Amino acid sequence: MKSTRPILLLVLTVLVAAFFVFDLHQYSNLEYLKSQQSRLDTFYQANSIKTVLIFFFAYIAIAALSLPGGAIMTLAGGAIFGFSIGLLLVSFASTMGATLAFLIVRFLFNEPVQKRFSKQLQRINTGIKKDGAFYLFTIRMIPLFPFFIVNMVMALTPIKVWTFAWVSQIGMLAITAVLVNAGTQLAKIRSLGDILSPGLIGSLVLVGFASLIAKLVVSIISKKRIYADHPMPKSFDTNLIVIGGGSAGLVSAYIAAQVKAKVVLIEQAKMGGDCLNSGCVPSKSLIAAARVAHQFRNADRYGVEPAEPVIHLSKVMQRVHESIEKIAPHDSVERYTSLGVDCITGSARLTSPFSVEVDGKTITAPNIILATGAEPFVPPIQGVEDSGYVTSDTIWNVSELPKRLVVMGGGSIGCELAQSFARLGSKVTIVEMMPHLMANEDADIIEKYVRPVFEADGIDIKTDHKAVRFECDGGNKTLVTVHNEQEVPLVYDMVLIAVGRRARTQGFGLTEVGIRLTERKTIEVNEYLQTSYPNIYACGDVIGSYQFTHTAAHEAYYASTNALFRGIKKTPVDYSVIPWCTFTEPEVARVGLSETDAKKAAIEFESTVYNLNGLDRAITEKVNHGIVRVLTPPGKDKVLGATIIGHNAGEMIAEFVMAMQHGIGLKKLLGTICAYPTMMGANKYVAGEWRRAHAPMFALKILEKYHHWKRK
Repeated sequence: MKSTRPILLLVLTVLVAAFFVFDLHQYSNLEYLKSQQSRLDTFYQANSIKTVLIFFFAYIAIAALSLPGGAIMTLAGGAIFGFSIGLLLVSFASTMGATLAFLIVRFLFNEPVQKRFSKQLQRINTGIKKDGAFYLFTIRMIPLFPFFIVNMVMALTPIKVWTFAWVSQIGMLAITAVLVNAGTQLAKIRSLGDILSPGLIGSLVLVGFASLIAKLVVSIISKKRIYADHPMPKSFDTNLIVIGGGSAGLVSAYIAAQVKAKVVLIEQAKMGGDCLNSGCVPSKSLIAAARVAHQFRNADRYGVEPAEPVIHLSKVMQRVHESIEKIAPHDSVERYTSLGVDCITGSARLTSPFSVEVDGKTITAPNIILATGAEPFVPPIQGVEDSGYVTSDTIWNVSELPKRLVVMGGGSIGCELAQSFARLGSKVTIVEMMPHLMANEDADIIEKYVRPVFEADGIDIKTDHKAVRFECDGGNKTLVTVHNEQEVPLVYDMVLIAVGRRARTQGFGLTEVGIRLTERKTIEVNEYLQTSYPNIYACGDVIGSYQFTHTAAHEAYYASTNALFRGIKKTPVDYSVIPWCTFTEPEVARVGLSETDAKKAAIEFESTVYNLNGLDRAITEKVNHGIVRVLTPPGKDKVLGATIIGHNAGEMIAEFVMAMQHGIGLKKLLGTICAYPTMMGANKYVAGEWRRAHAPMFALKILEKYHHWKRK
């Protein structure tokens, strides 16, 4: 298809050039039409069908090629055929011509423009998909916008061809009727200004804008209907109520306080949410302890005598809780109170779109943010209630190391905790339904770089295994799985369920007030993070987009600013550059597209890989295991996505996050100086691999000849 684009562009260029070279535009003016009216009438009377066909297809050609003369042709339609037939011919010919122009521009330029400006066009594309027909109708009604410009601009958007055609047909009908009717009185017209007078144009503009006004009125009525059963208080206790003291809630409250709004933050349990108390902080503390134990056993890799560490899980967990306690002041009630946030400990419940009840006390606010987070999902497997399971929330209370640990789930949480317990001394088995661990990542690199390390740590990996029931026989506990239609029993001392997390939406009065939930039971929000009520926003794990601490904080910025400045400005949340990392060894970090994602979306890409086995710093640290993989458009250095598997991958990915966020290509990345030796050097080296693959061979041959000449 790409090969035909230059041919089509050449043909179009020749046709348009011929129009001007042969001075055909002299026939597309009012004076010529008036001088030829009698001859045209005579020809039409003698050859009616032939005249209709010539006129119809000539009009289509002029509109399709965006040539001048459309208005004159419309007048001619009325002058030759009369109002009824003229309007019929012109209406359909103009629509067909406009649609052809639309298709030509879309074929030639839509794909390259969308790829080149994908980030800038994201908001426009979303709006067009939602209200494209409405916008097009409004523009078509206003003759201030040249129709050929409208054809070209709309072709660069995702509006459907059929929608473009029928909306154009209706939208252009008013101005078409005016011109065709004027054509029936051609002798009285001295210039187009006699027809398109300021008064007429003003009237059509008002008609066009009337649709915008109508939409605004409908929006106001719709909002009144939404709030019909919930009258707004005459005054409010505070500007913003935030429910939830996790990452999303804390950032929302912080931003509100910084812009001097009065804000109430309600948390029913511990400040800091899951990340501080049962997620990121404790898990990374446990990973650190497991890493030390692993280094003890494998010290001979560094020329040091190895030793078997003595593990007391109670002491390890004590250190985990010490980490939580040291970080807790950052998220504490005391700190946020000092920042100007009114912190309340209690159970919050919505009683209306403007009021929240906390342990019997009602607080009102014009805006509310729901940041209630998520919790571990426990699947309804037979016998699960008697299985003695733990989750990522409760495992931190375990004080004795289990001899046999079964981990249900091979995602980030399951893999991190499985490897940690294996290195601390447990015999660990991972049960995963999918064909490979970390199902969101490319299978080839997980199987090549992660699985062998896990197996070397003694982990038994059961992929393609489905858990079907738990059995408890006296002191023996068994998880029964199915693999290839055969039952596989797994005996355990402790089972960790880590198959995912579900949004916390129960007990907050959401459905009672009318907050809609999705099929996945997350809170339904629009691109501005508004819920069913425009003044109630939601962010973080409870909306289920990306369940990461940093994403929750990112969403909190949009939720809080959109809420506090509602009616003045609003900004859609930007998910274009979201990084994440699984903190196993090796770490698995990614931003943007993976190869699997790109193939599913039919996005063309090149993959450039640098292997860490040749990185100097990785060799000295004995961590030269992994890769840096970068996806770019064919022949271009723009970063579409990057995956890093290796030591400190979570730190290294930041450079590609910045590159994608600010449009920095691999060429500029190659020109960046980094300290030697560092792991970050791998990012520069992968840019070098890309540059070598795209070396200007013709220029290099000339340089070779030049240097050969210099030696003579």
